[in-house]
Amino acid sequence: MRKLILFILTATVVLGALSCSFSAKATRQLLQKAENSGPADVIIVPGVPFENGKWDRIMKGRVYWSKYLFDRGVAKNIMYSGSAVYTAYYEAEIMAMYAKAIGIPAKNIYTETKAEHSTENAYYGYKKAKQLGFEHIALASDPFQTKLLQRYVRKKISKDMALIPMVIDTMKAIEPTMIDPDINYQAAFKPNFISIKERESWWKRLKGTIRGNIDTMAYSTSR
Repeated sequence: MRKLILFILTATVVLGALSCSFSAKATRQLLQKAENSGPADVIIVPGVPFENGKWDRIMKGRVYWSKYLFDRGVAKNIMYSGSAVYTAYYEAEIMAMYAKAIGIPAKNIYTETKAEHSTENAYYGYKKAKQLGFEHIALASDPFQTKLLQRYVRKKISKDMALIPMVIDTMKAIEPTMIDPDINYQAAFKPNFISIKERESWWKRLKGTIRGNIDTMAYSTSR
């Protein structure tokens, strides 16, 4: 019975996920809205696990999307968010290294290394950005993750936090110019690392992705 319940829950989540993404038209509209509203002081870019000594397609896409937004003047600064979650490397630090390697100035790059779930990427990224004095803050990721976080952002973080999901056609157009630079990824290694799979159950990880296990005092000025 337990296996059946887990199967039903997993199937429900997968089926829901398949329909949880911004359409191509919606991504173009949200980009246009972001361009019209003036540059974001900073965009929050959620992390991706780093495996096998190189970035995967998802991480590469998110970093290049942030570069596109920076180069277009849609964002003044970029904050990568992500702890060492599934592998022993701080996701935010790895992404920052790649960002510098592809031409984003170091002075415009920030990192947040506490988040372990998507909701935490958005929440802690926003809180740290506010702590640093940024006002106009946006979330920039792939269409799936941005859509997944839309409700959470609006209800738990701020209705003023803009959403700028990746425009797939744009990414396809710039893909031939993308490079795969070498980075010193050992600099982002976390000693005494324990994978979240060993620290949290599947159910707790799912809840974290949907609702977050938020430390509301993180990056609080009252601490």
